[in-house]
Amino acid sequence: MEEHKAKEKIIVVMPAFNASSTLKKTIDDIPKDCVDEIILVDDGSSDNTIEVAKGLGLTVVSHSKNLGYGANQKTCYQLALKKGADYIVMVHPDYQYDSRLIPTAIEILQKKVCDVVLGNRVRTRQECLSSGMPLYKYLANRFLTIIENIALGQNLGEFHSGFRAYRRAVLETIPFERNSDDFVFDTQFLMQAIRFGFVIGDIPMPVRYFPEASSIKLGRSIIYGLRTLVALLVFYLHQFRLINSLLYSPKKTEKIWRHTHGASDHEER
Repeated sequence: MEEHKAKEKIIVVMPAFNASSTLKKTIDDIPKDCVDEIILVDDGSSDNTIEVAKGLGLTVVSHSKNLGYGANQKTCYQLALKKGADYIVMVHPDYQYDSRLIPTAIEILQKKVCDVVLGNRVRTRQECLSSGMPLYKYLANRFLTIIENIALGQNLGEFHSGFRAYRRAVLETIPFERNSDDFVFDTQFLMQAIRFGFVIGDIPMPVRYFPEASSIKLGRSIIYGLRTLVALLVFYLHQFRLINSLLYSPKKTEKIWRHTHGASDHEER
């Protein structure tokens, strides 16, 4: 008799900051019954993101103050692991990424084709620019992605996607708690995945660009780009054993991050 296999748990996490105007559209696109739970972590929003999320029936956790995009993701992933997720999908709630593709990403993970799946918005230059992506962001994305692909031995369409799906083992292995609390968290995470031997792939995703879809302006984009290059340097210095970076050292037991960085101790629906 074939042994019954327990249903695998899929959790979507959303790091949110002032996302009240786009949250419902993002949630409405998620195919029904494809996920077991949606967790939204609010990072000190000044709008009514929390109220909208509760009205949509999401699990809501709030930071008492704004801690940063990377810090928000740390809380998201700690919660997903604590709740027993087998697969975790991170989607920005700004409607820039097509959440209809969540089942596609999960299937790739379930078939063990990849350990990490990214959504690739950058399919053609014309599509990106005609969809409203600022020229400087397109050029920065292309420049950084080319450098990262060459330096890290990958062939990804873009390294800077806000749609990411993971097998549980990735989050259990990578010491993401040690990463930056700012936007460079994403870059560090992918470098860690590569360092620990996980397979990364991507799926094509339509471009959606409008004022509410991104909070990173030109000044912060420049800082982000410079920090990405610094992160690459740290990666290589560790690879050649010139430094010993904790970002790429084996993960030890970490404290539950949200209790030590100002997140609320309770969840609400």
